[in-house]
Amino acid sequence: MAGGGEGKKGEGMVPLALLLKRELSNERVERPDVLHGQASQVRKGEDFTLVKIDCQRVPGDGFSTFSAFALFDGHNGSQAAIYSKENLLNNILRAIPSNLSREEWLAALPRALVAGFVRTDKDFIDKAHFSGTTVTLVIIDGLVVTVASVGDSRCILESAEGSVYYLSADHRLESNEEEVERVIASGGQVGRLNSGGGVEIGPLRCWPGGLCLSRSIGDLDVGEFIVPIPHVKQVKLSNAGGRLIISSDGVWDALTAEMAIKCSRGLPADAAASQIVKEAVQLMGLRDDTTCIVVDVLPPEKLTPPVPPSKKQGRGIFKFMFRRKSCETSTHSDRELSEADLVEEIFEDGSAKLAQRLSTYHQSHNTFKLFACAICQVGMKPGEGISINSTSSKHRRLRPWDGPLLCKSCQVKKEAMEGKRHS
Repeated sequence: MAGGGEGKKGEGMVPLALLLKRELSNERVERPDVLHGQASQVRKGEDFTLVKIDCQRVPGDGFSTFSAFALFDGHNGSQAAIYSKENLLNNILRAIPSNLSREEWLAALPRALVAGFVRTDKDFIDKAHFSGTTVTLVIIDGLVVTVASVGDSRCILESAEGSVYYLSADHRLESNEEEVERVIASGGQVGRLNSGGGVEIGPLRCWPGGLCLSRSIGDLDVGEFIVPIPHVKQVKLSNAGGRLIISSDGVWDALTAEMAIKCSRGLPADAAASQIVKEAVQLMGLRDDTTCIVVDVLPPEKLTPPVPPSKKQGRGIFKFMFRRKSCETSTHSDRELSEADLVEEIFEDGSAKLAQRLSTYHQSHNTFKLFACAICQVGMKPGEGISINSTSSKHRRLRPWDGPLLCKSCQVKKEAMEGKRHS
């Protein structure tokens, strides 16, 4: 799905309807250069990365390319990380209809990411493996960057103007009170390790299993209220581009975002990734697998990242600096923001409610596949699907255009994640 496939007759040809659609919409895509580098120091051998350059939204169409970068930090074994590396991206792409324009494809991507993550988790758990993995996945299409994450690996962005943006969420129970409340409400127990005599030590964990995270792929032994539903954020970079740093907790336990950026500023991507890993290990020692991917999104023919102007004030979490996408007429203030070339926020949702994440609130109906389950994409006959908003697998069946719809198996998965069926 991510570029290539079986050699069938007609494959590699772009449908005429899609070419006409693109011509009529006068689709112009900024195509920056995407340079990357990665580095790792191994302690357990449970960190894995995925790098795919020049994937194609439309097979055979060289103008429909995008890049994908992912980091999988496994725990309790490497099976979940390896399985996710091999299957996650294809599961995401299968959830998007093939006849969409670029704009429609990008609009459908956040929902497809949710479906792909949930399907990957469901299929892996069906294999009865007990390992789990965090995932931070980054998809770059032109200047549009989409990040989906579960767990405590992170992705940060330094814009060419020198501002720092956090593009992923931290799903550690210790630092996320809302997730603690959700896990307890779904049937899990949250507490610290009891060392005897009533003394509790260490971070908050979910019991059974003792996992420190509220979201991951896998972890069959913990319970399905540890969900694979990712936080998704989609932004558009300024024309000057920026630098993405994707790292496992082996880096972030040692370095702040500002430290990682500062120690690698001005270096090419491969040297920057090595320097970040080196700095983290020097500060904390090699206590865990320590992995970093650095991706530079640069204007064409600019081979090195720009060095932003020095700033006297420190940079924290700059979520309020995003210029939000708007359909309203631009005001003088809007034009000032545009001239400042700030990063534009297109979409963000971190809800763990599957019905909300797969609803049609953010995307139009034409981004759904009729007669197919919204998660696993299995074909269904008219009347077989169950509404995503149904509270029970016994709910009345609906027509395919009343979707999104789930098959019975995926409806059971949804109920399990909501605590309506305990593992």
